[in-house]
Amino acid sequence: MIKLAVIGGVAAGMSAAAKARRVDPDLQITVLVEGEYISYGGCGLPYFIGGRIKSKEALIARTVEQMAGQSIEVRTCHSVRKINISARSLLVENLNDGGFYDEPYDRLVIACGARASIPPAENSGLYGVFTLRTIPDSLAIIDYLQKYRPRKAVIVGAGYIGLEMAENLLSHDCEVTVIQSMQQILPGMDPDLAIKVQQYLENQGIGVMTGTKVTGFEGRQRIEAVLAGAIRCPADIAILAAGVEPNSEIAAAAGIELGIKKAIKVDERCATSVDGIWAAGDCATIPHLLTGQDSYIALGTNANKQGRVAGENAAGGSASIRGVLGTTIAQIMDMEVSRTGLSENECRQAGIEFISHTIKSRTAAAYCPVSGAIWLKIIADRKSSRIIGAQIAGFAGSGKRIDALATAITVGSTVDELMNMDLAYSPPFSPVWDPILIALDQFK
Repeated sequence: MIKLAVIGGVAAGMSAAAKARRVDPDLQITVLVEGEYISYGGCGLPYFIGGRIKSKEALIARTVEQMAGQSIEVRTCHSVRKINISARSLLVENLNDGGFYDEPYDRLVIACGARASIPPAENSGLYGVFTLRTIPDSLAIIDYLQKYRPRKAVIVGAGYIGLEMAENLLSHDCEVTVIQSMQQILPGMDPDLAIKVQQYLENQGIGVMTGTKVTGFEGRQRIEAVLAGAIRCPADIAILAAGVEPNSEIAAAAGIELGIKKAIKVDERCATSVDGIWAAGDCATIPHLLTGQDSYIALGTNANKQGRVAGENAAGGSASIRGVLGTTIAQIMDMEVSRTGLSENECRQAGIEFISHTIKSRTAAAYCPVSGAIWLKIIADRKSSRIIGAQIAGFAGSGKRIDALATAITVGSTVDELMNMDLAYSPPFSPVWDPILIALDQFK
């Protein structure tokens, strides 16, 4: 019997195992998971901390028992320490008893995810300084909030997770300050859209400091302040949300090739440089649909897609992933933020000549109570007029319009082709001219 081993059991790992089982009912599948929990929605953790999601169980999509019902063995609290490629075996530590053993495999999927990036700042291990990647991380934050009732919170990093945490710490009656090392919040967006979000945050009472690097943390028994150069920001809780780093060390030590940002380099089939080994999710590279180049975009959507591809191929199938656009969306209090494709800065880095237009409109007819402001940017290739990027910031149903633009980019639509879209109209949903069409009309 062919044995498939999977390292990691959240989005990519469990998707790979489940898909492999559907492709080959006779495959022996073992999933080795370092943590206690599997198959959970990490994107929901800020809302669990904020109390909008009432239990950790609500975040868990599949349990160990449910996977066993599909004849998939999942061993939690089992950490893979070494991949022995020549012997086709894994050195595994059972974290329950500290024992080690060798686990043989015929085929292997590496889906060990990523870890929070820790800024090079003094005393980052001080009690009260947290990262947020796992359910145990969220439980530790909730316990701290309940025990100490902090009133001044600092968030280091202004990506989606950082801003979602800002919102959810407000619900704990915290005064929140966000510190971002770059000159703008939301690094994946262009400055003209990012500033709209920043202004909204500031209007909601959230302090925002950009172009500021955190240099240290101060405190005795627990955190008392965050240091950013000459600035001392009082804090009795801090969240590090400055991005992630792939857990690729075990692969590198085995001689598996790494790529961009030290992620495991894979092709469109999620195959690594070693025959019989695939990688997927936040530990792996992924092709970008527009540039054709390897990228590193740590998103749950990408992890699930790659997991399915890796699992199918590891089970003897033939699947591939054309590429992704980095399509993302977030709700920050009442504001919705989304983006897809390339930003202006990414176009410059890729050497693409572009033209862009940004408009302000309404999400519904102006006379409707549900109507809200929307800022929408569309970016097109200057030579071909193909749509290659879009960004949205706004209210009242603005954010999901990004899906129409992601679809247009995926199929290679030009500005002229998109102008002929027959978009739905009703006053509660859109003005007669949808904001997408208004933005496209600026290219004429």
